[in-house]
Amino acid sequence: MNKRIWELDVFRGICIIGVVAVHAVYDLVELYRIIDWNYPTWFSILKNWGGLLFVVLSGICVTLGSRSVRRGIVVLLCGLGITAVTYGMYHFSMADKSIIIYFGVLHCLGVCMILWPAFKQCPWWILLLLGAIFIYFGLEIRGKTVNVKYLMPLGLMWKGFATSDYFPLLPNLGYFLAGAGLGRLVYPRKQSLLPKVKANKGLLGFFQKCGRNSLWIYLIHQPVISGICMLIVQLKK
Repeated sequence: MNKRIWELDVFRGICIIGVVAVHAVYDLVELYRIIDWNYPTWFSILKNWGGLLFVVLSGICVTLGSRSVRRGIVVLLCGLGITAVTYGMYHFSMADKSIIIYFGVLHCLGVCMILWPAFKQCPWWILLLLGAIFIYFGLEIRGKTVNVKYLMPLGLMWKGFATSDYFPLLPNLGYFLAGAGLGRLVYPRKQSLLPKVKANKGLLGFFQKCGRNSLWIYLIHQPVISGICMLIVQLKK
């Protein structure tokens, strides 16, 4: 976006802080077992479904900027870097095999951005329709297994498949395109809907800064949290 839309940055900032909080709880409860906590229903919903807000938001934002392929490649490479790190954690016995992220949120967003030029000329209602179709088929195949591992990015898992972060293209490409349709519909002029609001200070300013740096926050938050957790484990011995 040449001129950033502040409310989208704020929303993205709220989302990334939510991701950090969910991952911190996951590490404390499940990965390092520092605390014992039974997830309440609302937290389980946030943990399992909160990530799709990022996908929808990315779809909105892709209609407002340019060079989606270039940005998609960067995001995908970051995702592959996370795959390498999580594989290393498994290889060096820091966690079991389920820690490996084969196709997480960054992989998914990167591929969606790369694919965006194929849909770029579609009007908003076609984008919403395509989004609904992909979401439908994605939910229909959810949980189904096949013997072909390279279909995993589409949403077809192999038997015994386990991972700590999984965002297959079906249905998430559908959520991305639905977001793109909303972006075309809600931001036809590519301008803020609330231009008179001063959002660069206070809590809004904090979330805005987080939103502008969401990729970096995503990349560094888990090593920081894991480092703190390992320190706590050592201190408790």
